[in-house]
Amino acid sequence: MRAPCDEAVLRSGAAEAACGEDAKPWILTATILGSSMAFIDSTVVNVALPAIQASFHATVVDMQWVVESYGLFLGALTLVGGSLGDLWGRRLIFVVGVAIFSAASASCGLASNIHQLIIARSIQGVGAALLVPGSLAIISASFDERSRGPIGTWSGFSAITTAVGPVLGGWLVEHASWRWAFLINLPIAAAVITISLWRIPESRRATAGRIDWIGAFFATLGLGGLVTGFLESVNSGWTNPLVFGSLIVGFAGLIAFVFVESHVTSPMVPLTLFESRGFSGANLLTFLLYAAIGIFFFLFPLNLIQVQRYPTTPAGAALLPLILLMFLLSRWAGGLVARYGPRGPLIIGPFVAGTGFLLFAVPSVGNSYWIAFFPAIVVLGFGMTVTVAPLTTVVMNSVKGDRLGTASGVNNAVARVAGVLAIAVLGIVMVKAFGFHLNRSLAGFSLSPDILQELQSNEIKLAGLQIPAGLDTTAKTAIQKSVGDAFIYGFRIVMLLCSGLSLASAAVAWRLIPQDRDRASLAANS
Repeated sequence: MRAPCDEAVLRSGAAEAACGEDAKPWILTATILGSSMAFIDSTVVNVALPAIQASFHATVVDMQWVVESYGLFLGALTLVGGSLGDLWGRRLIFVVGVAIFSAASASCGLASNIHQLIIARSIQGVGAALLVPGSLAIISASFDERSRGPIGTWSGFSAITTAVGPVLGGWLVEHASWRWAFLINLPIAAAVITISLWRIPESRRATAGRIDWIGAFFATLGLGGLVTGFLESVNSGWTNPLVFGSLIVGFAGLIAFVFVESHVTSPMVPLTLFESRGFSGANLLTFLLYAAIGIFFFLFPLNLIQVQRYPTTPAGAALLPLILLMFLLSRWAGGLVARYGPRGPLIIGPFVAGTGFLLFAVPSVGNSYWIAFFPAIVVLGFGMTVTVAPLTTVVMNSVKGDRLGTASGVNNAVARVAGVLAIAVLGIVMVKAFGFHLNRSLAGFSLSPDILQELQSNEIKLAGLQIPAGLDTTAKTAIQKSVGDAFIYGFRIVMLLCSGLSLASAAVAWRLIPQDRDRASLAANS
């Protein structure tokens, strides 16, 4: 099936002139639904993690891999996905991405062990790397540049679905199974593919460059090596050949990536972009702040469900105020840039976010949501609201007009990679802090060596640790309390580190972000 649009016109990018008005609502519907699947699955899985851990008796490292395998391929291949669409056809790559994503979602839902799930999540990440950049590229090709409404609609609905996703996922986990958090993608994907083939015209750049396959390979190898090394160090220690070898491969891969990007004719990440002081500062700020956000979104649902004993639906809704605050105040935050320039908000926003992380370090076990967590969520959400619009402005105004798409793609990739690395690195801190506190608590109990050994060998499961059989009710209750207290101890340390990362990003803004408000001024000061 083909949309009734002239291919020659579409190749030139003037899709709006060739396509009738009746196709535009369908184009928006398909692109919003397609990208929403990827956005939802990047957040909904966090709510499902405790149920997945219980189902497969998995460790926290396994749970990290469930999240990391998706983010790794999405972050490393997003720019390649955009380039493939420009070269081979945006609709084609978008539909292929949706098909891969849906097939992987089915595999996730039907996985019989944790390793199958991790592999399926990796494939999901590949599909998302094709469909996410393709969705926005299709909108850009199908609507006139002067029309900002469709992009705003896409962004708005993406924010809404990102907010609704964890709530829906929590409800599915609570009332059906964690598997339905993945299987629900199948009917959505079928609708997206049908609408795309029926109504979306094909489009591509007339002068698309080559695909930087070598750069993509080394980026994936480098990130994969580092993530593998950091995660497996929890199980095997730093001297294990797998850990040591993975870290060497990871660092070597990233060094090779930088070398390749500086020599190929069509680099995936043009290093010349970083000659702009504003662009470099914005991406360093992004890396630090989104590293904190990444580990927070991983640990907070575990805290609510496994330690605070929230049902999954309220746990999924717990962060809803943060996302809604960012959505409702986004226009106001954009006005801050026009009035004060980007530098001030990019100092204040991360500072406020850092205060929010400090507030998350206060609650213990059993506190009320409205007293313990809601204020912290509001403060963190306000800080992120103040930050996001000025950050986007600096990224886009720091480069020339013909590099806007690349600059935006690089910044999005930096944000995703930051989350991936933070979960790997700060996850080690969480496990070590949990084990230290739990061992100190267990020393006060009169436990047999076998029971003590069983508990210590399962510390890597964090709050998902199961209490050994054969203990009386009083001992079980006391040990369960020690497990919860140990998780809170580690969670507090990580939140303090997240606050530090946020404050560091504010310092980056103070040192590297120019005050000027427009592109010409930013370029002059870069």
